[in-house]
Amino acid sequence: MNVLGQLGVAVAGLVLAGVLLFLNFWRALLYLFPHTVRVEPEAPADQMDLPESLGPLAGQLQALGFTPLGSHEEKPLLQKATRSYDWAHPGERVFATLHEGSDLLPRLYLLTPLASGGFVVTASYRRPALDVPGYRSGSLEDAAPERLLRAHVRRLEGLEPAGPEGFTWEGRVQAARAWYQGLGRKEIRRQNLQGLLWTAIALAIVASAFLGRRAG
Repeated sequence: MNVLGQLGVAVAGLVLAGVLLFLNFWRALLYLFPHTVRVEPEAPADQMDLPESLGPLAGQLQALGFTPLGSHEEKPLLQKATRSYDWAHPGERVFATLHEGSDLLPRLYLLTPLASGGFVVTASYRRPALDVPGYRSGSLEDAAPERLLRAHVRRLEGLEPAGPEGFTWEGRVQAARAWYQGLGRKEIRRQNLQGLLWTAIALAIVASAFLGRRAG
């Protein structure tokens, strides 16, 4: 292969590596350092700027007895913050959180902190199923809030939820921080393993391009 051909192959490889890194490097960081996600309160209940797409689900939550708490933001390294809108049902000891997915479709999940420090999470969209001591996570795709709540309460059987006094806006933010720093790490790593692998491939392409030039 002539010099121009070799240069073309090297440039194409570096462009591919750049695209892979752009799409996946932040996921690799999230896999390696899930505790670095910053969780901050954003606005109290009376100031929540709820997107129009989430309005119908918000109405159904309130009809089920959930009370709006406020919104919070979650920001991984190298990414924009995502905003979530939180409700609580102290009687059932359940938090409900609404947010828009990357496809801008509404998403809902229910979360209950346990007295032991663990969590139970049930989502209305696809989510990894985990059942380990102190942590249960799963999904019931496209389920209405009422059905999702029934399923979530059933999954709490045999477990001791945290006390009802913790189901506040401050309690919700603290639960999110604890999730990222503790038992949520396994789920995060399962979700972002592919990003880590693509990042490794991209770095290998870059390394081979430079090593190939040195060898030449």
